Amino acid sequence: MTEENRKILERINAYSEQVMGDIDPQKVQVSLQLEKLKPIMQEIADEKGMSLEDLFILYMDLQTEASVKSQQKLKDTLSDINAGDGMPLLFR
Repeated sequence: MTEENRKILERINAYSEQVMGDIDPQKVQVSLQLEKLKPIMQEIADEKGMSLEDLFILYMDLQTEASVKSQQKLKDTLSDINAGDGMPLLFR
């Protein structure tokens, strides 16, 4: 992930915390969540000379990449813990 893309992701996520901090993403439709993010996404799209749709695709790609990295970090941490003599922790 480039530095510019990391800043975009951080900016959208910070805005998301402000406007959706009390929303459970598992219970609220994705379309409603995206509607809440539309103002910041449109602002960034305008700044970058992109369409809103292209920024949305970029955001989804960046979120996926960040999620994969986070998942791998957790998996690595658990494998370090499992190296001991105690009961192993399972990871799926």
